[in-house]
Amino acid sequence: MDWHAIRGKFGGDYAASERTFRMGIDQRFTSHIAERFSGRTVLETCTGGGFTTISLARTAEHVFTIEIDPGIQAQAKLNLERAGLLEKVTFLNGDALDQSLLAQAGPVDAAFLDPDWAVTGPEHVFRFQNSNTRPPADELLERVFSLTSDVALVLPPLVKSQEFSGLPQHELQEMYLGESHELHLLFFGTLATCLGVTQFRV
Repeated sequence: MDWHAIRGKFGGDYAASERTFRMGIDQRFTSHIAERFSGRTVLETCTGGGFTTISLARTAEHVFTIEIDPGIQAQAKLNLERAGLLEKVTFLNGDALDQSLLAQAGPVDAAFLDPDWAVTGPEHVFRFQNSNTRPPADELLERVFSLTSDVALVLPPLVKSQEFSGLPQHELQEMYLGESHELHLLFFGTLATCLGVTQFRV
């Protein structure tokens, strides 16, 4: 991996594979997101390389983060150690839909959900309803709502916003790098600063 690209996207000399680099969220977004989790005990699903975990750990009281792949989780632990934030994070290994694993996080104030977009390509259609992320975003959201109503969910920008119409009231934040629409971010409960569509641009 190109160390200049890693520093530019994530803000430090972190470990990244091509997969975790591609799926990791730019630090300018994660810093913005983490502000809403200030002082909270947070459940994060789909740790990946730990790049969002780093931003969350800087503002949150504590982060419980779930990753299904032990190799990727080891990378995340290394990155949290490099960031000096290891003591603020509890790592859980397994399926984020496993209710017994979710229970290991204990009481949480809020949750950040970033399911793997998995398959991509010109023929691929991204969906929220009957989701084809890993784990399925619609099922994950429903499962985590049983723990807290204060949830943020990241989805690809190609998911049609009409698919969110049956969800509880929320803020849909469209996140842009320049003119490029990079992410949908749905905020529920007290994480929402308003209802409806907002934009964040860097």
